[in-house]
Amino acid sequence: MCLTCLSVHVSHLSLRYVVGTLDLMVAENYVIVYLCAGGQKDKLPEFSWLRECYTTIHHRLRKNLKGFYVVHPTWYIKALITIIKPFISSKFSRKLQFVENLQGLSQLIPTEQLQIPDCVQQYDENLSR
Repeated sequence: MCLTCLSVHVSHLSLRYVVGTLDLMVAENYVIVYLCAGGQKDKLPEFSWLRECYTTIHHRLRKNLKGFYVVHPTWYIKALITIIKPFISSKFSRKLQFVENLQGLSQLIPTEQLQIPDCVQQYDENLSR
């Protein structure tokens, strides 16, 4: 199996796992935090995968989503989200927010319970220097 095919397969399995987990866990309002931390363009999800994520998530889960925070957004992510906004609902679009650093995230939501990887924290520290 080629690396690209394996990546797509893993992404699809990851999506199924996340949606299944959300369906079991979410009974109330929740937020999603997407940590970019300077991610390379070739390692970011493709438009088709993002669209599949959106359409796969049950209406109840989309309704209970109160915020989708993109932390350390790259130019590519900002452009991609700007391009896809016309294809998603205006309600979901209003929930999308770009957050430049972890301090900005902590002003929006309590971050004490988040498990932020060391590499993301290091990236954030390097930005503030």
